Amino acid sequence: MVPNELLLYCRPGFEADLAAEMLEKAALSGIGGTPRFERGGGHVRFEVVDGTSANEMHRALPLASLVFARQSLVALPPLTLDRADRLGAIMAQVRGSGWSCEAVWQETPDTNDAKALAGLIKALKRPLEAQLRKAGVLRRKAGGRRLHLLWSDGDRVQLGMSFPGNRCEQLGGIRRLRFPSRAPSRSTLKLEEAWHEFVPAEQWPTRLSDGMQAADLGAAPGGWTWQLVQRGMQVFAIDNGPMDPELMTSGLVEHLREDGFVWTPPARLDWLVCDIVDKPSRVITMVERWLTRRWCREAVFNLKLPMKRRWEAVSEGLRRLSTSLARAGVKAEIACRHLYHDREEVTVHVRLLD
Repeated sequence: MVPNELLLYCRPGFEADLAAEMLEKAALSGIGGTPRFERGGGHVRFEVVDGTSANEMHRALPLASLVFARQSLVALPPLTLDRADRLGAIMAQVRGSGWSCEAVWQETPDTNDAKALAGLIKALKRPLEAQLRKAGVLRRKAGGRRLHLLWSDGDRVQLGMSFPGNRCEQLGGIRRLRFPSRAPSRSTLKLEEAWHEFVPAEQWPTRLSDGMQAADLGAAPGGWTWQLVQRGMQVFAIDNGPMDPELMTSGLVEHLREDGFVWTPPARLDWLVCDIVDKPSRVITMVERWLTRRWCREAVFNLKLPMKRRWEAVSEGLRRLSTSLARAGVKAEIACRHLYHDREEVTVHVRLLD
């Protein structure tokens, strides 16, 4: 059995946006396909229809290049199981695929209904892995491949395979972070997750280091500023609102009661961060000003999404930013993700290369 589709996880309610993104990006890669999803289901199936293999599509559209996908798997058709013998159909399909793996992850969509399947997953873990080992599917050495079982109900499961370097390494595609009790707001987790997503861990000592300078536009009460201070950075906190008093005792924050959209830094900074709630076009205009004038080396900012046609709004904003930088002769890497701690927004990271 040859897999002919990708299985992509997403935040529930964003299935149509992920489907629209996949259709556009697949077409640009010369790949035809049909997205299938249930609204609120937390995942999208993308069936390849023009003879391109699912493996080829998986390589052509890596997870890091997708905005709304949390995980991307090469997948087999979904199974409807006999509850009296769930493992029989699963084992038959995996044997027919010829797959082998080094690990097995059982997952559910990020929905309240799916969370009720935790007991079933726990009960199946040992017998499933035992049968996979006996069949020679689960091995010590299998190229780092991982078998995923996405359970959407007690009798509905879909099998997928992930590959090192082109997958999320967190269960369910979700990076769960603990809220630091001394942080001024929960928004602090958005910037922390962005750093995990966009800055390789081995580069944190040089790109997120003590003594750097940063600006936080729309800073109050200081959730993002708190993250910068924890890395030892000196921060210009730009906001007309009040900052957290405890945060201000660090001695690393200069609070300026000014408009973040028009404030100009005194010198080139290492980081610009911004979580201002405003129209995406206005935020893009502000960020273009910073980046085309090279006022910072790296930037992380959020774009608030409209209620409808969210992928179109994101795509248009990223195209506009890329075009503006190219016209100004600024070389940069641009990445955008709908992170777990985002809700009705996406997070953009830009790193200048000159």
